[in-house]
Amino acid sequence: MKFIDPHVHMTSRTTDDYEAMSKAGIVALIEPAFWLGQPRTEVGSFKDYYSSIVGWEPFRSSQFGIKHYCTIGLNSKEANNVPLAEKVMELLPLYALKDNVVAIGEIGYDDQTEAEDRFFRAQIELAKEVGLPIMIHTPHRDKKKGTLKSMDVLEEHGMDPKMVVIDHNNEETAKEVLDRGYWAAFTIYPRTKMGSERMVEVVKTYGSERIIVDSSADWGVSDPLAVPKTAKLMLENGISKEDVHLTTYKNALTAYSQSGNMKESDWDSGVSYDQSVLYGGNSVLRGQDPKKGSSSDIIEN
Repeated sequence: MKFIDPHVHMTSRTTDDYEAMSKAGIVALIEPAFWLGQPRTEVGSFKDYYSSIVGWEPFRSSQFGIKHYCTIGLNSKEANNVPLAEKVMELLPLYALKDNVVAIGEIGYDDQTEAEDRFFRAQIELAKEVGLPIMIHTPHRDKKKGTLKSMDVLEEHGMDPKMVVIDHNNEETAKEVLDRGYWAAFTIYPRTKMGSERMVEVVKTYGSERIIVDSSADWGVSDPLAVPKTAKLMLENGISKEDVHLTTYKNALTAYSQSGNMKESDWDSGVSYDQSVLYGGNSVLRGQDPKKGSSSDIIEN
């Protein structure tokens, strides 16, 4: 089977992760703009980060036969530094229409402060202006309250639920998100958020319509193979191959193809690569002979 991981932070992952993902059947991924683990203190650090996920990271991904997309946004945690957030908001339109950008995100609430609300609303309007879907980050604390509030605000701004992926769901939020017509994404973490076994039960309960599985793998304890591993577990527990295909591939493609920048033809015949090509004078190679082709078995360790 082929898989899409529609929420994974590859800037904090290794080339070994890319190689393993490719071998496991991941053909495309989406890297949302997010918090790097410590606060950024200058607008230039945001600019360099956005430039990386629209430039260097797609190149690095392509060297392993994986098509890379991203989302652009000011994350909710850093929205609380208001003077800096105002400067970041001026940057966002410069990146929102880059070729591999498929949504504004991940945006929403963290501590559900007034500042977070202000910049969440501003980014909803930006998404409407540029015609992009939205990826919502639901808070880790008071998740249900924050999720309901996110949907209320989206509806205040006249956002079509079909253009919004609400992520980091769990059993507490799934029904309301689906009932209100949104895409419901679930982050598979080894010990927190949503485990693979719980994900199996969610699909058994709600089916596969508008449900998306992702890894959200980042700089913490997380698993970039969470999507194919969860797919395997679903099959072993009697979930149909069609439902597995929808939740680990097709639904993400349908949701984010609304951007106009994500198409199955981008990878359907394999993502071509030429490891003799450099990006800014750099490559992913460290002594290996460069290869060409579209095979998933690219780097020899």
